[in-house]
Amino acid sequence: MTAMRFFMLPFVLLCLVSIWPAAAAGTDGPHSAVAASDTSTSPDERLTRLFHTLKRERDPDSARGIAENISRQWQETGSPTIDLLVQWADKAMAEERNAAALDFLDEAVSLRPDYVEGWNRRATLHYKMGNFRKSLSDINRVLALEPRHFGAIAGMATIFTDSGRDELALRAWERFLTLYPAERRAQRALDELAGKLAGQRT
Repeated sequence: MTAMRFFMLPFVLLCLVSIWPAAAAGTDGPHSAVAASDTSTSPDERLTRLFHTLKRERDPDSARGIAENISRQWQETGSPTIDLLVQWADKAMAEERNAAALDFLDEAVSLRPDYVEGWNRRATLHYKMGNFRKSLSDINRVLALEPRHFGAIAGMATIFTDSGRDELALRAWERFLTLYPAERRAQRALDELAGKLAGQRT
């Protein structure tokens, strides 16, 4: 495992699961309160407004709170069945029962193929299991449903880096940072890749 991969792995897994624990627990910042109480606009409008705020925010802590609010929007299913399947999958993943977790997530995406977090969490599981091709396939499904999904983009960037496709990884991190410019670990990953590629060209 390269030094970069070792450094990025916890971050990428955190992004791929869309900061699920923090979002589920709620946040204390002002952006969280606004998102939680704002029922006057549609979910798409709220997401667009949050992404606009995230793009302008330069403080990493404030940006993280906004990202968690975005994640909370993505996680809403409106279906107790899907919620339960995802909870079971989470528990199985935490207990390293990957086959069981995969079964639960397969059922979730089968029942709700338009639910972005079903595909995203299955991408996370495939990544953990070392099934990078399957993870990338699920990431592509995530991005077809939600092109702004910064967690899936981070996963894509890392898979490209792991497979030696540094130019593609660089473009993926650039795409990530157009959405979430205050994320410092992504900035460092981009800088490291840019330096590596520059060295190869000289």
